[in-house]
Amino acid sequence: MVDYTNIKEQIQDAAASRTALAIRGGGSKDFYGRTIQGETLAVGDYSGIIDYTPSELVISARAGTALADLESQLNEQGQMLPFEPPHFGAGATLGGTIACGLSGPRRPYAGAARDFVLGINCISGKGEYLRFGGQVMKNVAGYDLSRMLTGSLGTLAVLLDIHLKVLPQPEISTTIRQPCNLTDALQRMNLWAAKPVPLSGGCYMDDHLYLRLSGTARGVQAAVEKLGGDKVDSSETFWQDLREQRLDFFSGDTPLWRLSVPPASAPLDLDGAWLVDWGGALRWLKSRLPASTIRAAVASVGGHATLFRGGDRDGDVFQPLPPALLALHQRLKQSLDPAGILNPGRMYPAL
Repeated sequence: MVDYTNIKEQIQDAAASRTALAIRGGGSKDFYGRTIQGETLAVGDYSGIIDYTPSELVISARAGTALADLESQLNEQGQMLPFEPPHFGAGATLGGTIACGLSGPRRPYAGAARDFVLGINCISGKGEYLRFGGQVMKNVAGYDLSRMLTGSLGTLAVLLDIHLKVLPQPEISTTIRQPCNLTDALQRMNLWAAKPVPLSGGCYMDDHLYLRLSGTARGVQAAVEKLGGDKVDSSETFWQDLREQRLDFFSGDTPLWRLSVPPASAPLDLDGAWLVDWGGALRWLKSRLPASTIRAAVASVGGHATLFRGGDRDGDVFQPLPPALLALHQRLKQSLDPAGILNPGRMYPAL
């Protein structure tokens, strides 16, 4: 039987001595966030699927469970994680996926990672075992702290057990490609997102718009005929390579910025190489421009910017928070991790 007692004891000892801990599962996302500090708290061995009920569309697994194993189990039943999480390496775990809160190309059409988290069992920075949410979709009692933990990068608690909603896989998926400029691509993606079209991916790269259509064979075929364009061979390979950043665009050592903006925003006047995902809402920028220049441009359209890879990992990797919002984050940190031992500074220097 897998036991979390050792993890709990290590956290309690660290809290007593105020020793910083760097939480680590498979290490596939060590690059994400600010420079990791502290003694390594290995949680990858706390793994295994706890319960899976395909008929109820729910699955529960321990945080150290390999993401590939979880998806394989779902695939056998014709089901999937709807938010299509990136792995970024063979060691990717469920806990790291939820702690980072990252979603793939399907996100604007199916929902984000936190939308499918039903509940989380965890250990706080005080060494307390806590349960938030539940294992069924009907559980709505209390504050939804399980979703708050999603994307918190382990700064509030160490995730143990994660309960997720899953969905059936579509009957068929097809990708079409259309030549156009970025302005036209953004207009098309936003127009079609508001129509009854089975979109499951919208990306612009190298002067071409890529659209993935998923659903019934009849519905997808009708959409292909309506939208037009050339069918892309190895459709799913393209989206997997986009999700895992294996496309040529992501190569090189130029800092990679992840810009989150309203999807209908016009192209931003920033020098660099661009790739657009999420139907226009996620824009990848490779640029050596100053962070202040990039963030000012993104803020002007109501968005925010994250230094995703490369660059200065000891500076402001994430968009700086307004004072009131930073104070709220600090109160949450103080409540769950008063000694400040869990992944200190991974998100912001003050956390």
